[in-house]
Amino acid sequence: MDNTKKYIVSLDSGTTSCRTIIFDQNGNMVSSAQTEFTQYFPQSGWVEHDAIEIWTTQLGTLQSAKSRANIKSHNMAAIGITNQRETVVLWDKETGLPVYNAIVWQDRRTSEYCDELIKQGKANIISSKTGLIINPYFSGTKIRWILKNVPEAAQKLQEHKLLAGTIDTWLIWKLTDGKVHATDVTNASRTMLYNINTLEWDQEILDLLEIPREILPVVKSSSELYGTINPKYLSQRATAAVPIMGVAGDQQSSLFGQLCTEPGMVKNTYGTGCFTLINTGERAIFSKNKLVTTIAWKLGNQKPIYALEGSVFIAGSGIKWLRDSIKVIYNAQECDFYCGLADQEPQNVYMVPSFTGLGAPYWDSSSRGAIFGLERGTKREHIVKATIEAIAFQSNDLLSAMQKDIGKKINIMKVDGGASNSNYLMQFQSSISDVTIMRPTNIETTALGAAYLAGSASGFWKSIDELKKLNPIDKSFSPVLSKEVVNKKLKGWQEAVKRTFNWTNSI
Repeated sequence: MDNTKKYIVSLDSGTTSCRTIIFDQNGNMVSSAQTEFTQYFPQSGWVEHDAIEIWTTQLGTLQSAKSRANIKSHNMAAIGITNQRETVVLWDKETGLPVYNAIVWQDRRTSEYCDELIKQGKANIISSKTGLIINPYFSGTKIRWILKNVPEAAQKLQEHKLLAGTIDTWLIWKLTDGKVHATDVTNASRTMLYNINTLEWDQEILDLLEIPREILPVVKSSSELYGTINPKYLSQRATAAVPIMGVAGDQQSSLFGQLCTEPGMVKNTYGTGCFTLINTGERAIFSKNKLVTTIAWKLGNQKPIYALEGSVFIAGSGIKWLRDSIKVIYNAQECDFYCGLADQEPQNVYMVPSFTGLGAPYWDSSSRGAIFGLERGTKREHIVKATIEAIAFQSNDLLSAMQKDIGKKINIMKVDGGASNSNYLMQFQSSISDVTIMRPTNIETTALGAAYLAGSASGFWKSIDELKKLNPIDKSFSPVLSKEVVNKKLKGWQEAVKRTFNWTNSI
């Protein structure tokens, strides 16, 4: 090992697992470690995580990846953090213990309260200030729920001991031993509490949701010094002060990792959910087609870059459902094989995976999953294929809405995330959406984006032009299905989706 060589370390705290990836100067992965953590479903529509388990899991992967790379703390130029967004933790700042489990972005427990806010006519206020729609997906109503329903939270608040934050904030606070309570603009912009025009927590919204400003973190840019990690978290003998210099929510991090740095560039991440973002430059475009406006990133003292975003709640987690819940596959890699089998005996089976409601552009918290078109001859491969195709159909809904908002056709979409490894899915997406799909050599662009942000702030990489040389395109996909076939498939999908609307309210 070259004792003088430097590396960038990326902490990627996802929805189902924590990872650490170490990158060298050429953007190559030197080592990585990944560990899943527990998902809790205490009631229908509720999803929770143990924040302490997230912390220990993330720390364990950091130490494992460092050990596998055989590097010391002084070899680590900087650390970048990227995280599942909207998931919130409230904790005691003296003990460092959460007052309740982390409430996950998928959680729907605040649906009724969101409906009340909409009935009160608050939708336009929220949208114009935050770029978001009123929905339980976002963090603000989750924080309010904990304050209203967890006695310990109310007590700690009264004692001025309570802190709140998204997962990035929680990890920064733990890594710095409570010295830094901060988040970045991208994560703040997903809380439904942050004014993306003034770049401040919005007092009017805080008052509306009865959330005190004092419990919220300081908001910083996505690429600057946050603080230094206590060396004890790296090893017993570590002495170097490693700085945290890049922070971004996972989807914005992926957009930066794909180097969609010019207005009009689009990426889609096929992870637990699907998240399609288009760079709109320094101008925030407010959607007329039920997408959300978000801050893409902010580099140091520069102006923020904005994006339009559409979110699909169930994508890769639908494949996980096939594997773990109904056990029709043993691993995700089998999906392409079964899709090929299904093509030999075609059936018009549609799967709408709205297990936790529908995201953009429908925003129906009451929709629930359904399979349509089952016949006597339907086999497991048809169910698998329908689940894979549902990912593409949902992503196509986002692209269609996006094209209406920007007023022109999208021709190229960059892709990443675990499910983008599926050639069947990528080919079907290309055909159904009439776009060229470009998949890079390294599809771990979420972690790569956090590394780029940290590396840019630390001087590890000098410019965007230097970054553009680091992750070439591995494979591209062009449309192959006829317009007639595509229209027929889309018509079937749209009919299937409609039939799931308002399900929990109608039974």
